Amino acid sequence: VYAGEADVEFVSILENRNGNLYLDVTVRHSDSGWDHYANWFRVTTEDGTEIARRVLAHPHVDEQPFTRELAGVVLPRGVKVIIIEAHDMIHNYGGKQIRVDITKPTGDGYKIKKTK
Repeated sequence: VYAGEADVEFVSILENRNGNLYLDVTVRHSDSGWDHYANWFRVTTEDGTEIARRVLAHPHVDEQPFTRELAGVVLPRGVKVIIIEAHDMIHNYGGKQIRVDITKPTGDGYKIKKTK
């Protein structure tokens, strides 16, 4: 079985009063076992600066797609767009990314809810 690049399919974001983000990230990858699986996803700025990362400690062979949380993400001052991308052990990055404009409540592949 050939497992290609890891794709981010959807991102649900909760933004609290302090501006911290809590992300539920849905990833799809044809994990084939311990030698080839999606092993993390990350949040970056548009220029590629990593803001946060969630390590995935094991393959998800029988759970596709899967959703995992990344809590307490703090954006650098002035950042209005973030990129969420997944990484796998063979191809590194390269699958579908989600570009999030944090000034808009919804967009292609994401939704944002703000707490009161």
